[in-house]
Amino acid sequence: MNLFYLEPDPDRWFKYDRYPRKLIRRILRGKERPGGVAMVAINLMKGLDLLGVPYRLNDFKYIRNHPEEIACIIGKPHVLFNHEWRNPTIFGAGVYSHPADCPELLSKYPNVKRILVPGEWIRDMFEPYYHEKVVAWPVGIDTDDWSGSIKGVPEVDFLIYDKVRWDHEKYQKTLIDPICRTLEENAQSYEFIKYGSYKPNQLKNMLRGAKAVIFLCEHETQGLAYQQILATGTPILAWERGGYWQDPSYYPGIKYQPVSAVPYWDDRCGMKFTGTADFPKQLKTFLSQISLFNPRSYITENLTLEKCARSYLDIYHLVATETNDKP
Repeated sequence: MNLFYLEPDPDRWFKYDRYPRKLIRRILRGKERPGGVAMVAINLMKGLDLLGVPYRLNDFKYIRNHPEEIACIIGKPHVLFNHEWRNPTIFGAGVYSHPADCPELLSKYPNVKRILVPGEWIRDMFEPYYHEKVVAWPVGIDTDDWSGSIKGVPEVDFLIYDKVRWDHEKYQKTLIDPICRTLEENAQSYEFIKYGSYKPNQLKNMLRGAKAVIFLCEHETQGLAYQQILATGTPILAWERGGYWQDPSYYPGIKYQPVSAVPYWDDRCGMKFTGTADFPKQLKTFLSQISLFNPRSYITENLTLEKCARSYLDIYHLVATETNDKP
């Protein structure tokens, strides 16, 4: 297989300044941790390794010399846009946020045979533009790295995972503070971890002593972090606000609903609440049933590295069959 993934790193002030800027960032900040799309590439390769499937990564010379082979462009969009591709192409799951960013994709790049997106609600959002070419495909979770072995003696009732991305000051007052008051009224202790400001080991360390997690996010296309939490056997009480896609770069000019904060989920994972009105009731029910949840079994049944890599292979083989069947 021919895999392609590159982070965008354009020159900013003068030609080739991206190289000293990268070195300075490394000195000042240390090694950069992979973002969500990078984790898609990393975990797909882990899954392919487990299946014994060989692959090349970013071998542009090879793919130019073999236009009949499939190019698997995991992300990001500039990898598709900034190179000339003659190959049949699988694009995603690290694509742009909405088809409005490239409505002419299929006419401009007719060699794109499938567009992968992380989940079903975003597939439904893309489908009117790209039709049957859009496929929902989640990347797998490393269930050896994220497992019950990290759990220790419970020290706090809830870890609150704060991934409220837009209008945070408003939601601090109308959602987060009321949740904290309700927890205090019910004698439930809590700690916070904020999206974008921690390293993976910090999340593991905080999960070690947490009985459960309250997950706060407007919506997720897949949600690797909450799925990693579930893989440790930690149940989640999730804010499922529903409603419209909230990205202010598009909304309200572009409207789509419904969305989900936990798009991969069943009753084993925990419970949901819609807001402060039903949080007290859902909290009490959650606490009464906490020993019955089995979140890790949901992940191992649906979202392991091997299972998701195999699903990717199914898409790959389907494209290969369609391409080879053409006269």
